[in-house]
Amino acid sequence: MEETQPPETGDSLRALNGPGECATMEPALKKNLDALFDQFSEHWSPRIVAELNGQHVKLVKFQGPFVWHQHDDADEMFLVHRGSFRMEFRDRHVELGVGDFLVVPRGVEHRPVADAEVEVILFEPAGTVNTGDVADEKTVAEPERL
Repeated sequence: MEETQPPETGDSLRALNGPGECATMEPALKKNLDALFDQFSEHWSPRIVAELNGQHVKLVKFQGPFVWHQHDDADEMFLVHRGSFRMEFRDRHVELGVGDFLVVPRGVEHRPVADAEVEVILFEPAGTVNTGDVADEKTVAEPERL
C-alpha cells in the first residue's frame, strides 16, 4: 500500500513539551525504528523520537547494569525492539525479549540490566529523567531529539 501525503494546509500541529512550552510537529510523519536506532550508538542515552498526549516516545540502547532508581511521579513502559534484558526489582527480576514489554509503576525501584546490547522503546511522561531520583554520570536531563 502506497503512503500518500496529507494536503498542504500551512498549519502545523502543536504539542506541549512541558508547562507552557509548545513544539511544532509534522502531521502523521512516518518513522522507521531500524533507521532511527542506526543514528546513534551510545548506551544509556535516550533519544526522543515522538511525543503524544504529554508523553515522550524514546529510543535507547543499553548494555550492562543501570543504576537503581525510581520515578515518584511517572509510570514507564519498556518495549524491546532488538535483543533482551532483565528488569531487576528488589524482590524479583523479569526477563524481556523481542516484542515483550513491561510497565514499571511510579514509585517502584528498578534497574534494567542487559548482558548484550539491547534496543528499547520507552513511553513515559515528557520531562521524565532517565535516572529518576538518582543523579549520576548516566543522567540525561535533556535527551537529544531524532
